[in-house]
Amino acid sequence: MAVTKIRKISSWTMLIVSIISLAVFALFYFGGEDTPVGVDQFKNPTYTSELLIWMYILLAVCAISLVLFGVLQFANKFKTDPKGALMTLAVFAGFVILLVIAYFIGDATPLSGINADSQKFNVESWLKVTDMWIYAIYIMLTLSVVAIIWGSVKKVLNK
Repeated sequence: MAVTKIRKISSWTMLIVSIISLAVFALFYFGGEDTPVGVDQFKNPTYTSELLIWMYILLAVCAISLVLFGVLQFANKFKTDPKGALMTLAVFAGFVILLVIAYFIGDATPLSGINADSQKFNVESWLKVTDMWIYAIYIMLTLSVVAIIWGSVKKVLNK
């Protein structure tokens, strides 16, 4: 009974979010362009801010859900399996360490050829944060592929 309810809620949620996302993306891509202003003459889609706001909303919902469910899982697991709960904290600490290392590896060389509005983000801190997230994505994607391959190999070897 509960699984069916959870499945219905998640299916409807995904459907609603997908429809809104498609509408916002269609508005962005087919909504026209403002007239270019300034020396650079870059194209400026009319509904860029709406697209960015929708992306920020999705990011905030994901981040809040991640933290909320992580804390709830830790609390529930700590009651039954304290050692396993501490392993969850170790994974979180590993992720934070990964982000710190990726931040210090990041390049702070200013970019050339960007418009005047973007110059406020062309500073060392923003460039390093951007590189941090890109490196973290690369590392986590690589670890995911390695885990998938390892799981498949382990499954075959155990047969």
